[in-house]
Amino acid sequence: MKRKGIIIVVSGFSGAGKGTIMKALTARYDQYALSISATTRDPRPGEVNGREYFFVSNEEFEKLIEEDGLIEHAGYVNHYYGTPRKFVEDKLNAGIDVILEIEIQGALQVKEQYKDAISLFVMPPSAQELEKRLRGRGTESEEVIAQRLKRACEEASEVEKYDFIVVNDNLDEAVERVHGIISAVHGTPDRNKEFIEDVRNQLFDLTK
Repeated sequence: MKRKGIIIVVSGFSGAGKGTIMKALTARYDQYALSISATTRDPRPGEVNGREYFFVSNEEFEKLIEEDGLIEHAGYVNHYYGTPRKFVEDKLNAGIDVILEIEIQGALQVKEQYKDAISLFVMPPSAQELEKRLRGRGTESEEVIAQRLKRACEEASEVEKYDFIVVNDNLDEAVERVHGIISAVHGTPDRNKEFIEDVRNQLFDLTK
């Protein structure tokens, strides 16, 4: 039975640890590929173009939009983010599950285009822990931290639009929960129609 890749859309409050979970997941299991987004924001210390993000100018980003080269795109805290289409579709065709770590606006765009995509929302164990993690980064000003917390308030009203939530209290447990959800989804009848039909036909032949 040929394995078909699934798109996993992952969102979460900034600071909830979604990126950390996804990096640990892809390091632990070889069936996943983390899609690299394009963004117009500047790299943070230690980030490399083509590894964490494709860092592009506003003009380059707008050209990608015009050429339908992005599955989705959205604005977030004064910058643009988007998912390159070719990378995702090549991986899916190779039977690899593709993780798209994107904001809510983009997540809903992907779900419209790919009806069999699943969506996960990563949450912290509490709002206090979220603030602590944002401050612990040491990379953002008080103004940006305030913007991110305000945005989290807005995003909290959209969580029910997702298929699953994952609470990131313990990293190992969160990684295994995500892996378990995706593994279970691979076993649903609607994703195995061809296999089910083959067995059904074999049974019919045996009982003629």
